[in-house]
Amino acid sequence: MARRGNLFILSAPSGAGKSSLISALLNDKPADMQVSVSHTTRAMRPGEENGVHYHFVDVDEFKALIEQGAFFEWAEVFGNYYGTSRITIEQTLDRGIDVFLDIDWQGARQVKAQIPDAIGVFILPPSRAELERRLRSRGQDSDEIIAGRMAEAQSEISHYGEFDYLLVNADFDTALSELRAIVCAERTRLARQVEAHGGMLDDLLAD
Repeated sequence: MARRGNLFILSAPSGAGKSSLISALLNDKPADMQVSVSHTTRAMRPGEENGVHYHFVDVDEFKALIEQGAFFEWAEVFGNYYGTSRITIEQTLDRGIDVFLDIDWQGARQVKAQIPDAIGVFILPPSRAELERRLRSRGQDSDEIIAGRMAEAQSEISHYGEFDYLLVNADFDTALSELRAIVCAERTRLARQVEAHGGMLDDLLAD
């Protein structure tokens, strides 16, 4: 029996590096890992592609999808809507593929309510000063938006206790190694291994 995939939820204040960590983890494009592509109503940023980074839709289309029950979770963040496709996630997990969600704490809470064994990972910056430096180094947001993100960061960080793991992204390579270790640990949990290798265990224990 093939194992069901793990659902990993990665959350962090904007600028902490969660998207970069997910991208680096999947850099070798392993067949058994996939990042979830969310829907959003925000404007496309330079270098982004529709269907790759996000499914970019307008507000009316997003609200229609809400009415259809198409989302596992959705939230309004900084005036834009974000949502995670229910059908896509379930089908991917059923194929034994681990799925990584890059969502905020509100979305994480909604997903955990529906899939209690989803694995939550919260990522912290090493300091407020470093978080602001990273936001400014993007060169994509106005001073007003950056100020808003910094004001929101403290509120977001206050929810770290709702997650299973806590990573501090002070050194990117170290944080990436820790994330890889979390994935390995979750894949080798007893229940997961019994699910995947029940037949082998029965054979090994047969009289």
